[in-house]
Amino acid sequence: MTTTSDARRHQQSLPVPATARPHDLHWIRGALQSAIAIEHATMPLYSAAMYSLEVQNYPAYNTLRSVLMEEMLHMAAMCNALAAVGGRPRIRSLDPSAVLHGLPGLVTGLRARLAPLSRRQLEVFMSIEGPDELSPPPADDRVGYASIGAFYRAIREAVEKNAAAVAAACRGRQHANQVGGNLGYRVVRPTGDPVEQILASIDLVIDQGEGAGGSTRSAGPPSDEELSHYARFAELRYGRGYTGPAAHEAAGPGRRSEGQRRWFRGPSLSWPRVINTLAVPRDGYRALLAVDPRRGEVEPRLRQFDEAYTRMLAALDDAWNGPPEEGWPALGRAVLEMNELRVISCFEIVRQQVPGDVVGRITELYPQEAMELGALTDLSAPVYYGPRFENRGL
Repeated sequence: MTTTSDARRHQQSLPVPATARPHDLHWIRGALQSAIAIEHATMPLYSAAMYSLEVQNYPAYNTLRSVLMEEMLHMAAMCNALAAVGGRPRIRSLDPSAVLHGLPGLVTGLRARLAPLSRRQLEVFMSIEGPDELSPPPADDRVGYASIGAFYRAIREAVEKNAAAVAAACRGRQHANQVGGNLGYRVVRPTGDPVEQILASIDLVIDQGEGAGGSTRSAGPPSDEELSHYARFAELRYGRGYTGPAAHEAAGPGRRSEGQRRWFRGPSLSWPRVINTLAVPRDGYRALLAVDPRRGEVEPRLRQFDEAYTRMLAALDDAWNGPPEEGWPALGRAVLEMNELRVISCFEIVRQQVPGDVVGRITELYPQEAMELGALTDLSAPVYYGPRFENRGL
C-alpha cells in the first residue's frame, strides 16, 4: 500500500474543487473527476465487507452486491459526464488508499478502512451514504461539504448556472469516449439536451445514495422506488426492514442522534456468518507479513489480487480514453477482472489464517493503528487476511 505521504500527495493531485473557487466550467470538470474518485473510493470498502461473508447468497451479501454494482454505474455515469464536457476521466491512477485520509471532493469527516462486515463498519457506510440532515456540518462550509449528496448538489447547481458553457463544451471537441448506454446509466448524447442529461445522471446518483428527499429513504420513480444505499445499509445495521416514518412525522427530518432507527421496524434480518478478516493496516500487511512464517503462501495471493485490481482500473481507463471502437471490449475486460477479484479473495486470501502469535504482536507492529484494527476485527478469535486493494500502477 502507498505510504501516508504518497496517498496524501496523490489525493492532492486530484482536481478537488474548493467551495470558494468560482464554479465555472473548469471547476465542473475538476468536480466531476473528484466525483469519479468518490465513487471509486466506496468500491474497495463495500467489496471488502462483501468478500468477508462466508455464504454468498444471503440478504446481506445481496445488499452489499447491489450497492456495489450501483456505485460502479455511478462512477461510469460521472465518467460519461466528464467526457461530455471535454474532460478525460483519470481512472488508471485512482488511489484506493485515499479513504484512510477522507473522501475526495472535500466531503468532510468521512474516513474509512478496509475491514470485514460489522455493525461498526455499517455505521461508516451509512455515514458515507447519509443525507444532509444526518450528516454533521463541516467546520467551515466554505471549504467542505457535509455529505456526498451536498457535493453533488453543488455540481448540479454549477451545471445549471453554466448551462450555456456546458452545452457548448458538449458539442465541441471530445477527448474521451461515451461508454455504455444500456447498463443502467446514461451516455450524454449531443443530439439531445446535454445539460439535462448530465443533471439527470447527477440526480440518479444522489437519489440512489441517500434517497429522493423529503421523508422517504427510497430512490424515487426513476429507480423503481428501490431503497437508497443508506436505507439498505441501515436495514443490515439495525437488523430490521425499512418501514419509513410514522404519519405524524412524514414531513419532518430524521433525528440525527438516532440515525432514523425508528424508521426500521420491519421484519427481522438475520446476521450473516462473517469471516474474521484483519482490517487492513496502512502498510497493506507488510509489517505483519515480515514476521509471518507462512508469508510465502500469502503474499503471492495478495499480489495476484492487486494485479487484477490494477488491470481492472487500466481496462476502465482504456474504455473511456482509448480508441472508441475498443470501448466495449475494454469494459468487458474490466468486468472479467472484477469477477477475478471475487474469486481470488473468497477462495484464496480470506482462507489464509494469521498465526496466533503474529496476531499477538499487532500492538507492537502497528502501535498507531492497533486500537482501530482491534475495533474492526476480533483479535481474540482466529484472524484471517483480507484483500488489501493496492493499485500497483501508482
